[in-house]
Amino acid sequence: MLTELFFDIETKKIFDDIIGNNPADLGISIISVYKRQLNDRLNEVSGQMYSFWEEDFPKMWPLFTNADRIVGFNTEHFDIPAVAPLAPYDFRKLNHFDIMTHVKESLGFRLSLNSIASETLNETKIDHGLNAVRYWAEHSPESLAKLKKYCEADVDVTKKVYDYGLKHGFLKFKDKWNTVRTLEVDFSYPKAQQEDLQASLF
Repeated sequence: MLTELFFDIETKKIFDDIIGNNPADLGISIISVYKRQLNDRLNEVSGQMYSFWEEDFPKMWPLFTNADRIVGFNTEHFDIPAVAPLAPYDFRKLNHFDIMTHVKESLGFRLSLNSIASETLNETKIDHGLNAVRYWAEHSPESLAKLKKYCEADVDVTKKVYDYGLKHGFLKFKDKWNTVRTLEVDFSYPKAQQEDLQASLF
């Protein structure tokens, strides 16, 4: 079995509210996590979504340990540096897999999650990050429910984009001329890790 974890964070502030550009200074309102197990064919056999408010973070940290791959979108430059100062271990040294990094390496420039999901999956994000900050500021039961739903939906669409790339070896996007293009990606596990997985089944 392989263990994969998908996560996304929402922040209490935007960069216009702080001095500098350190994501850790934005504050984290909520972290949503989807943890799953895959069989030797990389098919999901079990999985569960979790969401954690700041006071619940101590319950969250064990989920990240021992994961074979921790998947997110733009986590290298945003989520990881935001979370790392809060973690009780070296969060940066876990087995992170940033879809954005792989897209940029293949394409030469960055794409948004929404631009990839809309063309690859015919799905879009259900809300906007600026609204997530507003929901936290409002802090009513209704707004916090919207915030949780938004964060979990971002995790779900990230998982779907990853699964599509893992299965098909490409993603889709529109270029500046509004033409749909395909982007080759390699989300496969290193050969040695796949061989270890096969060996563990016998």
